[in-house]
Amino acid sequence: MRGETRRLFADPRAAVGAALLALAAAVALLAPLLAGDPIAQRDIVATRFLPPLSSDPLGAFHLLGTDRFGRDVWARLVYGARVSLGVGTLAVLLSGIIGVAVGAAAGFWRGWIGVGLLGLTDFALALPRVVLLLLLASLWQPSAGLVILVLGLTGWMTIARLVYAETRALAGRPFVESAVGLGVPGYRILLRHILPNALTPVIVASALGLGNAILLEAGLSFLGLGVQPPTPSWGNLIASGRDTLINAPWVAAAPGVALVVVVVAATLLGDGVRDRLDPGKVR
Repeated sequence: MRGETRRLFADPRAAVGAALLALAAAVALLAPLLAGDPIAQRDIVATRFLPPLSSDPLGAFHLLGTDRFGRDVWARLVYGARVSLGVGTLAVLLSGIIGVAVGAAAGFWRGWIGVGLLGLTDFALALPRVVLLLLLASLWQPSAGLVILVLGLTGWMTIARLVYAETRALAGRPFVESAVGLGVPGYRILLRHILPNALTPVIVASALGLGNAILLEAGLSFLGLGVQPPTPSWGNLIASGRDTLINAPWVAAAPGVALVVVVVAATLLGDGVRDRLDPGKVR
């Protein structure tokens, strides 16, 4: 296991992506130790729109400046990382669970079960995801839980297709046929012999999907259909600073740069994992 991990992170893309994601996760987890209250407001007139690396008249230092309400941008960025990374991770986890279950069932149990599940997957793939996200997010009260549910329920289809293909390929392998010949129940064959060998594309798709989920969450929050203020999220932080790009660009620039870095890191990690776990597809 240690050798596989070392081989994986020998790829510079995977190493850089993992390091950046680990740093972002550490900052999010240690938010109470690294920053103050992200919604604290004191003397708004005296503390609003302070530039980065400045101190307010009350003596507080602001690493990334303050916003229109005198709130510390660094504190809101750090606590926003908790929301954005947490929502993206949970959404990918939910879509992975659904995709693995649907793809494995469709690939192993053929007949009407497989046909029905594949038809459901194809139907869901045909729906425009962004339009569906906007529709679902506009029907209910926006919240972090709703964003996780919506992203998870609209992102499982690719994983299902990948697991289906792997399951079909593995079902004809000699070790599976031997288990069938010995009378091993179907669910045990699926859980113990097929799924552990079919998870490689799931790992790759999840790593690549993490950045996409974080980006979609930011987009929904930017439009006011995701996490609602005053709870900080990178999306609503960017939205709060879009009107002050001229006189206070740091309000939107800080979460915007953080969002780009994390999405690029997730993409680099996904590419590196794909090439290491499936070297036959290296381009």
